[in-house]
Amino acid sequence: MTNLVILVGRIARDPEARTTQGGTSITSISVVTDRPARKDGKTYKDENGYTVKDSEFHRVTCFNGLGQNVAKYCTKGQLVTIEGRIHYTQWEDQSGTKRYGCEIIADKVDFLTKGGRSGSNEGAPDIDED
Repeated sequence: MTNLVILVGRIARDPEARTTQGGTSITSISVVTDRPARKDGKTYKDENGYTVKDSEFHRVTCFNGLGQNVAKYCTKGQLVTIEGRIHYTQWEDQSGTKRYGCEIIADKVDFLTKGGRSGSNEGAPDIDED
């Protein structure tokens, strides 16, 4: 059995980093992917002649060294490849209603365009979660 996700998209907002009480570094990012929108099974163009796109936003969680590097080198708008797995969660909110969530747990992040707090990630390695 396999649970493998590969996304290529842009970071929708700057990474949010935090550390748990146990010392685990966690960085959350939102990655947006686009695909051509369809009407009656066909793609179509807007009034300006551009193909209309459907966008999807994916919650991505990065742990420890991977998360630290994503927080350091990634910024909103940067193009990245994410490799990881789908993780589903279920909980009850304060009113007793069952809630569900889905996120991608990243094992690898490749930087496809420049970014980072200093404006460049030249020399920044593509990183894997070890």
